[in-house]
Amino acid sequence: MLLGALLLPAGAHAAGALLPEAPAESPAPDSAPAPAPGSIALDRAADADSRIERFLSETFANVPSLTGVTVTVRQGVVTLGGTAADEEAVTRAESIAGGVEGVVTVENDIERDVSVDLGQGIGGVGDKARQAARMLPLIGAAIVVAVLIGVLGYLLASLTGLWRRIAPNSFLAALIASAIRFVFVIGGIVVALDMIGAGALMGAVLGGAGVIGIALGFAMRDTIETYVASIMLSLRQPFRANDHVVIDTYEGRVIRLTSRATVLMTLDGNHLRIPNSTVFNATILNYTRNPQRRFDFALGVDADDDVEAARRLGRDTLKGLPFVLAEPPPEARISEVGDSNVVLQFLGWIDQTQADWYKARSRAIAVTKAALEQAGFALPEPIYRLRFDQRTGVLPFENVGGGGAKADSAPPSPPQPPAPPPAAPSAADHSDVAPDDEVASMVDRERAANTAGQEKDLLDSSQPVE
Repeated sequence: MLLGALLLPAGAHAAGALLPEAPAESPAPDSAPAPAPGSIALDRAADADSRIERFLSETFANVPSLTGVTVTVRQGVVTLGGTAADEEAVTRAESIAGGVEGVVTVENDIERDVSVDLGQGIGGVGDKARQAARMLPLIGAAIVVAVLIGVLGYLLASLTGLWRRIAPNSFLAALIASAIRFVFVIGGIVVALDMIGAGALMGAVLGGAGVIGIALGFAMRDTIETYVASIMLSLRQPFRANDHVVIDTYEGRVIRLTSRATVLMTLDGNHLRIPNSTVFNATILNYTRNPQRRFDFALGVDADDDVEAARRLGRDTLKGLPFVLAEPPPEARISEVGDSNVVLQFLGWIDQTQADWYKARSRAIAVTKAALEQAGFALPEPIYRLRFDQRTGVLPFENVGGGGAKADSAPPSPPQPPAPPPAAPSAADHSDVAPDDEVASMVDRERAANTAGQEKDLLDSSQPVE
């Protein structure tokens, strides 16, 4: 009876025949857990080794991943040989053998099968193809859902009027629209992958995208910094078009602010592009925001002259110039005392909309200098004294006409009459201080030529200047 019980039909679980209290079952799938040690009971008999060998052979024959395993039993020692598909199958075979009652130990000599079964591979591909064919309706539905979600995102992004009312400027409105399109497209892909059960693939794609994003972030750090600076500058609006600015060491008039750079026209008519990341972190000096601007210059008078009188005369002269503002009033200060003169610093204010700063300063210097000289104040040059040591011999200076006469024997030259003081600039000259608008006109023409939008201007006159 015992022998009959061991000879089971193909497909039946051998362990079920050895355990009378357990009902017969179909072959366990590859994912079933291995039996615990001692959980498989066998009747003690003289032919226990053959029974164990037969039982394990039949068991392995019914497990697809263990069909290539061979079993040899001697005195309760099970020796496993043959091949298995992978390391997991090798470990599982050893676990099953060790769980049979009466087994003393297991010698695992199973080798991993690394051969290529072309027929099985083609069959596996065929199975996958048939499975994919059965999933075609679901895949089509997932694609339709993804497309609908993406189309919805594009429709929302096309509401430019709404985003422009929400965003403070057109650049941010375009950025919001792009972000909406991106979010909806990614959302549609995620939903489609979830519908076809490709959650693992979705996680791998998102994880890979995260790693790639970090790598690109480090590689494009300067580009990202410039882009963020463009956003901040479009919000701050630190200057207007045609403003006369100094950005760090760069001076010129602003043509436009783009998504990458600030374009200036230098005072000599050249285009200058400064990256927005530099502009955002730079010190910006804007001459146009306040039309009132002060000029200053220094003149030196003789140390023996009445310095206070010279100071008052220079200040009153500046007050009389028509292009110098009465408020704030001009001023004259004693800045330093030199070796042979006293340096006076003169200051005056102009309206840049009515007078050019460079012209006004040049005219003020000329008029003030002439007024001081006409009043008798000397504007001396540096005086140098030459001293000869007593050991220095007499230097022989000869007359131009020859004759060997020395310099000290030449008759003194008659004194020359003093030169007449220079005439003060006339009042008509004062009108030649009108502001130059050559560069400003070039900037206006440049902006008018860009009406087609070759470079989008982020400067918005409707927004307040920071």
